[in-house]
Order: sequence, then structure tokens, then C-alpha cells
Amino acid sequence: MLQKLSIRNYALIDSLDIVFERGLNIITGETGAGKSIILGALSLILGQRAESKYFFNQEKKCIIEGTFALQDDALKTLFEENDLDFYPENLVRREISIDGKSRAFINDTPVNLSILKQIGEKLIDIHSQQATQELNDPAFQLLMVDALANHKQLLADYRSGYKKLRQLTSRLNKLISEANEAKSKQDYEQFQFDELAQANLKIGEQKELEQILEKLSHVEAIKKGLFAASEMLDGTDQSTLNLLKESASQLQNIEKFDPNIASLAERLRSATIEIKDVVDEINNIGDNTAYHPDQLEITTQRLDVFYSLQQKHRVINNEALLEIQAQLQQNLDQLLSFDEDVESHRKEIDQLKNQLSAQANQLSSNRKAAVKIVEAQTASTLKQVGMQNAALKIELNALNEFGKDGLDNINLLFSANAGQPLAPVNKVASGGELSRLMLAIKALLAQHTSLPTIIFDEIDTGISGETALKVGEVIAQLGENMQVISITHLPQIAAKGHSHFFVHKTEEKDKTTTSIRKLSESDRVNVIAEMLSGKNPGASALQNAKELLG
Repeated sequence: MLQKLSIRNYALIDSLDIVFERGLNIITGETGAGKSIILGALSLILGQRAESKYFFNQEKKCIIEGTFALQDDALKTLFEENDLDFYPENLVRREISIDGKSRAFINDTPVNLSILKQIGEKLIDIHSQQATQELNDPAFQLLMVDALANHKQLLADYRSGYKKLRQLTSRLNKLISEANEAKSKQDYEQFQFDELAQANLKIGEQKELEQILEKLSHVEAIKKGLFAASEMLDGTDQSTLNLLKESASQLQNIEKFDPNIASLAERLRSATIEIKDVVDEINNIGDNTAYHPDQLEITTQRLDVFYSLQQKHRVINNEALLEIQAQLQQNLDQLLSFDEDVESHRKEIDQLKNQLSAQANQLSSNRKAAVKIVEAQTASTLKQVGMQNAALKIELNALNEFGKDGLDNINLLFSANAGQPLAPVNKVASGGELSRLMLAIKALLAQHTSLPTIIFDEIDTGISGETALKVGEVIAQLGENMQVISITHLPQIAAKGHSHFFVHKTEEKDKTTTSIRKLSESDRVNVIAEMLSGKNPGASALQNAKELLG
């Protein structure tokens, strides 16, 4: 419920506060007095885009605030989903600066326009003649039937399953696409993998074979170098080893005369032993170094396999080839995984479709029963508002595949007059007839759902007399179950209000300002009398106004 609306610096309004009450709140005023301006300001806190050119004072920012009393658990959930605090009284504020920049707040928490609009739609339902276009919207038509079918949880469960079905189907299509792409590469990747597997690659093997090849390719040079070194160390009388022995012997003869000489002699004896070991190893290597043409060919062929594979795969060593082999193995294994995933997804989709089919059939059954209630009760209300021969028919046709609301395609047909064939409402109904049809539907919905505050913006255009009186009665009945704000120019409707506000303009210092005031009972008599007969109403108009007010 909208408890209070505060408007600062908007259009013809400098500063305005309106305290609304439960039940039916009536707003009247002369044409051009600013009734639509109030509605425009209210639209700003419901998420409508703003323009600074509509400021009353171009040097100040515009501020619109609405205080709402809320108890709906669904609204509390919506607040929590958007990380907003929820209170019994909630403040929605919109600020528009002089440069056109806008900020919005819910309970002092900044929100973007998208969230503001999402929540605003749950707070207030503005119904004007233009809003009757909703009647042609299948989503609204289905909402109307579902409200009376009373299967909110079933519909929520179905929608959740339908969302999951779309996700699973999307995932399945992606898996199939990836599997087909993998299969198109399978033969080539299998060939590459087999080729690498047959090579039986081992880490470190290439380096080892390259060293062997290097040795086998230079056997003669190696033996020649080894022989020359051995000769120099121990092959002649003047070899290094003989000279060391002789030097050690000379020192040994005189070591008894000087301890330092003894130390040097010992070091020479150690060097002689070390050189002898080196000579032995050189000779041993020389004895074991020989030319082996078969081993050279085998080593060369094995390395050629490595080099060929490395060139083919554009890498420089066997370690990189082994990584490629592992990736190819993973790709081939994944192909088997794709098939398993595809089959698993298909089974899950089939099970989900069976579940959705059962739920959709139940939804259809509930809707068929609800359609009869909608048609009968709407026709009854239409008779109340002067459309004695109006008829409403709702057709439910089966869809070929699941939709977000089930397997039903809805079509609303309407006839306003006797002998007029049923047809889509936009083809057969006038503006006034559409307004009354929408009123009848809203009255029906109010009995079965927790509608937000509803605002009727001059939906009484095109009606008068007894019909206007009946429309007023229906709007008043709505006001018994919810808060209704009706902007009207008809006295028959204005008289039905629990509260009555009068919008008027004043001119001071060449400046026109819109104001609003709540009417007392005596004021209401005068205002309604003026609505009946114009300015300065006579006694009969005043009496008529009193009768309308009861």
C-alpha cells in the first residue's frame, strides 16, 4: 500500500505531500490542473526514465519519495534476492540532478533502474486506457487464467524444470557438436598417436644415442688421441711417468736432510701413482674403442626416427613428443567420454520431459476448469458495468512443444454487443469497452491474488450515466480488498471514494503551481456538484451530489 507520496521540484509542482489511505482514493480536478503530473512523478519511483527539462526550478534537483506499507512474503523474497532490507514501511526515493543524472534508492540502498522497475511493478499497477493493450498479450491472458487455477507451486515447479530442460538441451547440443568435431579428427589423431606409440620414445634416450653416434663417428680420432697421450705419459724413456719417478728418486736421496724435501718427495710419489692410473684408464678405453658399423647404422636409424617426428610436430626434443602423445591419448579417451555424456544427457532429458509432460497436462487441466470461472465471472461483472450482452471466450490450444508456461496456447476472444462475432479484443472493442473489460478482469484477479496498489487513470473515458455509476460500484468493491487510486472526471465514480483529493493550480508572481488537498465531507459535496453542473452549482446539483455521496 502506498502510504505517502512526496514530490519536490517536478513540472508544475514545487513541493507536494499526499497521504493516501486504504480503500478507494479518488483524485479529481480541472483539466490541466496537474493530475497527470502527479502520476508522472509517481512513475519515476517505479523505474521510468527521467528528463531534467520537467523541473519546476532548473537550479534545484528533483526528488520523488514514496512510502509503502508491505507485508507480502513474495515481495520480501524479491527484496532479499536484490540484497535490500525489507521493513513493514519501505521508502523508495528517486533523485534527478539538474544535469539529468538520476539516482534511485530503496530504504537508502542505491539501486539501478532495472531493479527499481522490477520492484516497482510489484508495488503499483498503473491502469490507463493505453494499458488495456495488455489484454492482447498472451502472457497477461495466461496470468489471468493461472491466478484462478490456483496452481502457483505447480507452475513454479514446471518453470524450474523447463529452465533445466533448456540448459540440458543446450549442453547436449554443445556436446554433440564437440563430439562430431572430435570424430572428424579421430582418424588423423589416431594415426599420429600410433606413430608416436610405435616409436616407443623414452626420456633421455635421444641424448644418450647422440653421444654414442658422436663416438662411433670418430673412432679413429679417439684411438689416435688416446695412443698419443699414453705415449707421452708412459711410452718412452723421457715420458712424463719416467721423469716423475726419477724426480722422486732424486728427492728421496736428500729428504733426510730437510723435512720439507721429504714432503715434496711424497707428493711426487702420489702424482706418479695418479699418472699411472690415468695411463691405465687411457689404455683401457683405447682397447675398448673399436669401429662397429652395425651399431652405427642402428643408432643413426633410431635418431632419424626421432628427428623425423620432431620435424613433423615442430618440436626440438623427445620430451615434447611425449607431451603430444599424451594429449592425443587424452583426445581419443575424451571421444569415448563424449559418447557417454551424450547418452547420459539424453536419458536425463527424456526423464525430465516425462516429468514436464505430466506437469503440463495438469496445468492444462486446471486451466480448462479456471477458464469457465473467468468467462462466467467476467461476464457477470461486465453486466454490472452496463455491457449486458458482452461475451468473453478463452481458447486453450495445445502447443507442439514445451513452452515456458506449459503446453497451452491461449487466445482471448471478445464480443461487446449482441450479434457481434467473437474476435480478438483489439478488433472489436472501443476504448471505453476495453476499459470496462480490463476493470472486470482486475476485479476478478483481486479476489484471487494479492495485487499491488492499483491506479486507474481516467479509464472512465467514454462512459456516463448509469454505466458510470456501475463502474464506480465495481471500483469501490475493489477498494474493499486493496488500495485503489482512481483519477476520474466522473462524479458517479468520485462519489464512491473513501478519500477524495482535489488537484488545483494557483498562480503567484507569474508562476503557475500545482497543489493538492484532501477534501472534507462538505468540500466533497461542492466539488462533486461542480462535476455535475459546472462552477457555482445550484441547489439541485448540490442535492444530487449529496445523494451520490449517500
